[in-house]
Amino acid sequence: MHRLVLKRKKSISYSKWGYYFIAPFFIIYITFSLIPLLSTFYNSFFENYRVGLTQVGPEFVGLDNYVQILTESDVPRYAMNTIIMWILGFVPQIVISLLLALWFSSSNLKLKGLAFFKTVIYMPNLIMAAAFSMLFFTMFSDAGPINSILVSAGFTDDPVRFLTMKTTSRGLIAFMNFLMWYGNTTILLMAGIMGIDESLIEASRIDGASSIQIFTKIIFPLLLPILVYVMITSLIGGLQMFDVPQILTKGDGLPDRTTLTLIMYLNKHLFSRNFGLGGAVSTLIFILTAILSVFVYNMTMKNYYGENRNRKGGK
Repeated sequence: MHRLVLKRKKSISYSKWGYYFIAPFFIIYITFSLIPLLSTFYNSFFENYRVGLTQVGPEFVGLDNYVQILTESDVPRYAMNTIIMWILGFVPQIVISLLLALWFSSSNLKLKGLAFFKTVIYMPNLIMAAAFSMLFFTMFSDAGPINSILVSAGFTDDPVRFLTMKTTSRGLIAFMNFLMWYGNTTILLMAGIMGIDESLIEASRIDGASSIQIFTKIIFPLLLPILVYVMITSLIGGLQMFDVPQILTKGDGLPDRTTLTLIMYLNKHLFSRNFGLGGAVSTLIFILTAILSVFVYNMTMKNYYGENRNRKGGK
């Protein structure tokens, strides 16, 4: 009995160590995310800005900042600009990434040099967006190499002013976002496809299913959670679009503010130290992101969960 008591006293409980390991995450999250988020929401109810050397506020104004943004400013227009440019970049991104993921993970094609191709398509993601934007700004400027080629080849007599037309400027921003992120999306989709049991695909081939039927009936439903993850993360990144249009249009959203995004508009308030309106814009962006993310998740995953319930009910 005495020995049992000694053994119990010498035993060490490791259950508390788990809290030590997760503590850094919560400390960093609270310090750099939660506290700034709450501070931004708090400041959005105050009039707080600087005119020259004169500080105005902080003075509590309630919802006046939100009313001013939604009624007197062009925030809905900037939100539409952001969503349009995100869609223009995301649609080709998800289509091409899905095709590449299917080709690279196909056991029938047996492509060689997969490691090389994966590296090549992922490399644009490693380039800084600022450097990417400066490269495209130089290439598509009035005296850039693209215009030189077009004029030399006789396609046009005068240089095409790509950055002063709404269609081309939006298209360039969407194209750059596509180039930077399609490699990352391809890797994620490849991981999802490679996680699907190969026996399901082989059994469907033996039963005579075509490649389209295998994709629509087996691969796509099982890949849907990863597709939803890619869509939501891309949506969040799209609503936070800033660096590419900021550099490409010199921060003015040219032409005629058709490429001015929500974060660019927010940056103007923060640059002028108008913290009240800046906080209100940040809060509205947060609410818009949450609403769209929940909407996308519910619309896409509703069928997924419904099919799973039907399968379990059928069993």
